[in-house]
Amino acid sequence: MPYTMFDIQSLDKYREDNRLEAKKAKGGLPHSLWETYSAFANTDGGLILIGANEQQDGTLIPTGFTEEEVRKMKKQFWDIINNRQKVSDNILTDKEVYPEHLDGSVILVVDVPRAQRERRPVYIGGDIFSGTYKRNSSGDYHCTKGEVRSMLRDQGSQTVDTKILTGMNLSVLNPESILAFRMNHRNTQLNHPWSNLTDEEFLIRIGAAAISDTDGKAHPTGAGLLMFGNEYEIVREYPDYFLDFREMVNDITEWTDRIWSTSGDWSGNVFDFYRRIVTRIVQDLKVPFRLEGLYRIDDTPQHKAVREALANCLVNADYYGRGGVVVRKHRDRLVFENPGTIRIGKALMLEGGHSDPRNSVVIKMFSMLHIGERAGSGIHRIISAWSAAGYDAPLITERIGNFERTTLTLPLTLAAKSTQESAKSTQKRGVLKTSEGTLKNAPTDTLIAKSTQKRGVLKTSEGTLKKGVLKNDPVKFGKTATAIINAIIVQPTVTREMLAEQLKVSLSTIKKHLKRFKDLGLIERIGPDKGGHWKVKK
Repeated sequence: MPYTMFDIQSLDKYREDNRLEAKKAKGGLPHSLWETYSAFANTDGGLILIGANEQQDGTLIPTGFTEEEVRKMKKQFWDIINNRQKVSDNILTDKEVYPEHLDGSVILVVDVPRAQRERRPVYIGGDIFSGTYKRNSSGDYHCTKGEVRSMLRDQGSQTVDTKILTGMNLSVLNPESILAFRMNHRNTQLNHPWSNLTDEEFLIRIGAAAISDTDGKAHPTGAGLLMFGNEYEIVREYPDYFLDFREMVNDITEWTDRIWSTSGDWSGNVFDFYRRIVTRIVQDLKVPFRLEGLYRIDDTPQHKAVREALANCLVNADYYGRGGVVVRKHRDRLVFENPGTIRIGKALMLEGGHSDPRNSVVIKMFSMLHIGERAGSGIHRIISAWSAAGYDAPLITERIGNFERTTLTLPLTLAAKSTQESAKSTQKRGVLKTSEGTLKNAPTDTLIAKSTQKRGVLKTSEGTLKKGVLKNDPVKFGKTATAIINAIIVQPTVTREMLAEQLKVSLSTIKKHLKRFKDLGLIERIGPDKGGHWKVKK
């Protein structure tokens, strides 16, 4: 409820906004009252004050109703709201409609909650398309047919991605995408009983395909098409489908890198989009120097938070909506935009523990690879990780209207307190304390094994590498090397060619780094070049 602590004695301090509306109701209950009821119910809830008048300066004063007048209006209110020809749904209880007294006048307070998605849209006048309203900063507005259809899609107990697409067969799915998913699943869930299934059987088990009752054949589901389809097939079902990643030089038009679903040089599906951009959006995060055993650990809670944010953006997108998914990497922030508003509302989402994804099968498939969160705590983990790193707080916004969107912004700027603390720590002559000892003037992009720099001998759990590997200097890892390790951690089946493409470097550069990692005992190749995978040794 928007004003659980509403104080009638402070009425003159309140102002009309997107959660508060005054109705003077001098001639009885106005028609606009029901427009506001619909708007509040379909947006984020709000408080209607019947018998309050907005002055020219924006202050609110009582209209001057008596108890008897308000009693009659209250009865009229309940009569109308319970008439299905006038109002589609009554989502109120007695405790949400009550009188308040001020200076001898009585105001009827109507505390409208946000309607559950199963009951939206709440509309008036008997026509769902002409009688549905929402609320924004400008007041109540009439919803477009597209907005109404979006609410109708969200009503069902089953999400729209469970739909069996009987007009398509499994040939619309990209075999390479399916193979990559299965390899990742094999690596994350060893000895899983589904590993030996045929592709068709596997797709049915994970919800990417289903047997139709009409012809007894396997067809892709909406989720299967989104995750594994080719872009030109996906738009047959989702005409406004679009995925776009931009690494921005400035905030206007220029970018240094861009990956989009219509480019034609890759599948254009959701799964491959995630694989292509996840390494790029995390590679420039500030990585704290940390040792686990002999090895530096670069996969921090912040890296995991970014991957969570990307998955969250993809699984909660309304792919029938307009504008597509847009991910932007700026110098000072990461931005994740998806079509559609938050199904359970922003307040419940921030409260945590409430999971209601728009694409339940898509999130199931991501979770099979240990990507994403199904318990409703994903946003909490993102916020906590950002706070722990000392960054400015994440920002979540919703755009209400014909072009509905949800945006998550992760600032890469340090909060003022963290900046001060960081400045103090840097004054200590670069002394870095770890569980392994004290490293003086240690650069954060350096791999050090137990601070051992003894005549080029590096001791690891696998043995001792000699011949001057370190040469009295730490082994330095730059951005490219770090990005390669991160990519292998996220996607063990990644090939040398894919790494070269993702990181925009030559194949020879990739091979040089991989050889170096293997010589240092950091990674090993399990299986053949085609069909095998990388193992990062810890």
